[in-house]
Amino acid sequence: MLEWFSKFLLAFIPLFVAIDPVGLAAIFLGLGRNVDAAQRQKIANQATWTGGLVALGFLVLGQSIFKAVGISVSDFQIAGGLILFVIAAKDLLSSAAEPEKLPEDFGVVPLGMPLIAGPASITTLLVLAQNQAVGLAVTLVALAVNLALVVLALHYSEWLGRKIGGTGLRAISKIVSMLLAAIAVAMIRQGLRN
Repeated sequence: MLEWFSKFLLAFIPLFVAIDPVGLAAIFLGLGRNVDAAQRQKIANQATWTGGLVALGFLVLGQSIFKAVGISVSDFQIAGGLILFVIAAKDLLSSAAEPEKLPEDFGVVPLGMPLIAGPASITTLLVLAQNQAVGLAVTLVALAVNLALVVLALHYSEWLGRKIGGTGLRAISKIVSMLLAAIAVAMIRQGLRN
């Protein structure tokens, strides 16, 4: 049991950092500020389902897709790491300026993709599933637990926003962005090594 829990933590922690449920709650609060509560819940469910299905699709079909287009997991790691680093750097350097205008139905894009199922989470899933120390089954469980945390974070985003405050949410989001940048560098290094 202890060995399985160790494997689970090896999969859960990188996925948690890549998906960032707390940061998603902050983004969701900002984007859904002028949306009524019932519509916000619909958007939260839509985002979670979209992100989960895209992530699962890549987890199951990722290797086949890579073979079809002639790339390896290492290539995807490097590309995903570069994109992730740019996203993290952009978030770290951005100000609290007014967010860009989005349609009311923003659950699929940008919440579902690329925020829940983006380059970081997809690359992390593929690498974890191929890692013999973790494996596919543990990776699926870690993904399911992270998606459950996303559901909770989006559902309780207003409460979280009141308790932590806007400044606290932004601070947590910046810390997570720094961790994402470090993970991006590690992904690039691993891709180059392989």
